[in-house]
Amino acid sequence: MSTLSPSRTGPRTGPYTRLVSNLLFPLHERLKRHSTVALRRRMEQTQMWSEERLRALQLERLRALLIRAQAKVPYYRSLFASLGFDPERDLQSLADLARLPLMDKAVIRANTEALKAVDAVGLARFNTGGSSGEPLIFFIGKERVSHDVAAKWRATRWWDVDIGDAEIVVWGSPIELGAQDKVRAVRDRMLRTELLPAFQMSEAKLDGFIAQIRARRPRMLFGYPSALSHIARHAKARGVRMNDLGIRVAFVTSERLYDEQREQISATFGCPVANGYGGRDAGFIAHQCPSGGMHITAEDIIVEILDASGQPVPRGQSGEIVVTHLATGDFPFVRYRTGDVGVLDTAACACGRGLPLLKEIQGRSTDFLVARDGTVMHGLALVYILRDLPQVKAFKIVQESLDLTRVQVVLEQSMDAALEQKIVAGFQVRLGAGVAVEVEQVEAILPEKSGKFRYVVSKVDSAVAQGAVAA
Repeated sequence: MSTLSPSRTGPRTGPYTRLVSNLLFPLHERLKRHSTVALRRRMEQTQMWSEERLRALQLERLRALLIRAQAKVPYYRSLFASLGFDPERDLQSLADLARLPLMDKAVIRANTEALKAVDAVGLARFNTGGSSGEPLIFFIGKERVSHDVAAKWRATRWWDVDIGDAEIVVWGSPIELGAQDKVRAVRDRMLRTELLPAFQMSEAKLDGFIAQIRARRPRMLFGYPSALSHIARHAKARGVRMNDLGIRVAFVTSERLYDEQREQISATFGCPVANGYGGRDAGFIAHQCPSGGMHITAEDIIVEILDASGQPVPRGQSGEIVVTHLATGDFPFVRYRTGDVGVLDTAACACGRGLPLLKEIQGRSTDFLVARDGTVMHGLALVYILRDLPQVKAFKIVQESLDLTRVQVVLEQSMDAALEQKIVAGFQVRLGAGVAVEVEQVEAILPEKSGKFRYVVSKVDSAVAQGAVAA
């Protein structure tokens, strides 16, 4: 049975939400010169197309992207010339995309200026979150922002909620947390969005979060799966009921969602959990619908699943997720390696949408860390300290105990005392002045014995640590 009625007719919302969704937010986007509203409406039509028709759309948009890159982007003009590649002549099918080399963070770092289109206007500087251990600076234009916001908005409406419905966001990015100026505060009030910082999760903070959620009675939650499940566990431990608030859905992203986290969040808040996959760099790649399918934003993103030698694998087999974002003409992301492992589904979704499916995503996850005083904080609290240091190419953080944290860093040049002290001081602000922070420069960050990389690892049990400090 199809579950598409909410997305076709619009979510069943109250008058204020309709005012925001139909008037105030569209006006907000128009003032920012974003084409979000028209794009979302178009996406709510194209999601019903067959996969074959969507692939034809991808080919058309890919050709336009590469023709623009050849004409306006110095890096691609030079690359195409060296390859003898002419997108107008040589791009006859999506398979021809494989003629181009893969792009990774090192390529972007080495060619940041050359990747900017010469006619780009209003590029915004962005950072990746850095949980991969390889922070990245890149640029995004208004076209890309409009497409990403539209894709997220469409997926939100799948769950019978909309922009303007009351929302609690549990997040940790300094971009979001540092932008609480008057304009942002007014916008958040208009959208009925309340931000809770995910960095610090002491028992007192968690008690406050639970009280704020109960007071707000949001229709939706949004945040890291680890953070929302941590709040859910604390509410259960406190005996505070959270499933009577009318929450319709909990959107999670930025980390791998584990089964036990989904179960904890769903049971505590009395709502389904909708998984989302993507990033600031790669874009809004896929989102889960109420029927359970992880739908790829195929109108905007081409997803390839490649083996270790860079060759495509059949659907149903795992490989690295590589994406091409079709709305990145101002700063192209073409065959960009995400570093994540995934599987394309061989089946269609019961919801009836033609958007292809990711069956499995083995994304990266970030552990919680525990400060010397027992405060539990998201691992990104330390990641951001390293991410914003231009000398740091890669890193790994291992919390050995409440008294000792080790940091491995890969640097552009030899580490000096000033850089080491800056890292130590930053970590001690978060973890405690008495915590020993050992910084080691290494040639490369090595994988775990399993072959997977973990860039934030805590060996401290947060519950035990909090109990010991309280005692």
